[in-house]
Amino acid sequence: MAPKKVEEPERKPLIGRVGTNLKVGIVGIPNVGKSTFFNVLTKSQAAAENFPFCTIDPNESRVPVPDERFDYLCEYFKPVSKQPAWLNVVDIAGLVKGAAEGQGLGNAFLSHIKACDALFHLCRAFEDDDVTHVEGEVNPVRDLEIINEELRLKDLEFLNSAVEKMERNVLRGTDKKLKTEYETLQKIQHVLDEEKQHIRFADWNANDIEVLNKYLFITSKPAIYLVNLAEKDYIKKKNKWLIKIKEWVDKNDPGSTIIPFSGAFENKLVDMDEGERRRYVEEVKATSALDKIIVHGYKALQLQYFFTCGPDEVKAWTIQKGTKAPQAAGRIHTDFEKGFIMAEVMKYSDFKEEGSEAACKAAGKYRQQGRNYVVEDGDIIFFKFNAGAGLKDAKKK
Repeated sequence: MAPKKVEEPERKPLIGRVGTNLKVGIVGIPNVGKSTFFNVLTKSQAAAENFPFCTIDPNESRVPVPDERFDYLCEYFKPVSKQPAWLNVVDIAGLVKGAAEGQGLGNAFLSHIKACDALFHLCRAFEDDDVTHVEGEVNPVRDLEIINEELRLKDLEFLNSAVEKMERNVLRGTDKKLKTEYETLQKIQHVLDEEKQHIRFADWNANDIEVLNKYLFITSKPAIYLVNLAEKDYIKKKNKWLIKIKEWVDKNDPGSTIIPFSGAFENKLVDMDEGERRRYVEEVKATSALDKIIVHGYKALQLQYFFTCGPDEVKAWTIQKGTKAPQAAGRIHTDFEKGFIMAEVMKYSDFKEEGSEAACKAAGKYRQQGRNYVVEDGDIIFFKFNAGAGLKDAKKK
């Protein structure tokens, strides 16, 4: 008697765009250090002047995702080419109170935020008489309230317009699919307008998420909170606002990550040579927060990667969480997906522990996985596929 087929648990689709070229946008009110942060993060030269709206068009760059596993594999294979995973970062100009009604340069900036898939909420917790504050005084909790409310109001304005347009067709027609979408939009309207909540905090079913992913509301995007401290406070790990910010985030965005950093400290490190940097970090007993910020930004996008390794190339291939082996193979080449036979998989930890591919095989840690295998973060994969599907090579490492 054939064994019973094990039913896979239902997987809810993720809220957000499907794809691997996703972006994190840096948002905040003017003059909180967004462009300085973007500069040190990407080592680029975006304008960082002391006046609001200096960043009119969003600056975009990409930064490598730091990973000790990738470094180890490069050291082991000594490949000709090294390709890490990348995080796309967008610096968006400052948002002011009333932006949802078009105050400042709000509408353009909010459309730029909409094109991102996760947000770095950057708030200022440093005093500096030379850097004006658009609200008159430093108060990061108030600033977070302003940003939060402007994003909610912008979503509500966009939603009300969509509901109004759809209403006419729903009331006079018999299109069931349109009626279902309309009902979901009304549920979203209740969350934004009546409950005054951000979309990502409500409980949505798979059908709701399908509608949410059509409209890509700003408040459905995950957020990470970056607190920009003075260099002195960052080194001492003390600032009067940190507890208040944590209390606000715990209440308004429970479970979200808060990362204190110092734009001034990071800026100083960027300008030093390696020896100077090492000595300074040892002297002040503080390290850069940039790696942590990049890794958390990447994870917030629901992305992960698998490795292909060999003397020619070590590469991290970005995929969305929950991707199955054939679709992961398709990241390398569409023919790999079409002609997929199997994925030969080693866990990175097993590879490092055993010391080689041959040792992994001998230890029974080199596994053949089929079409339903869900790729895990950091898998080292060797794909086999049917060459008749398009390519002559039978394997890809």
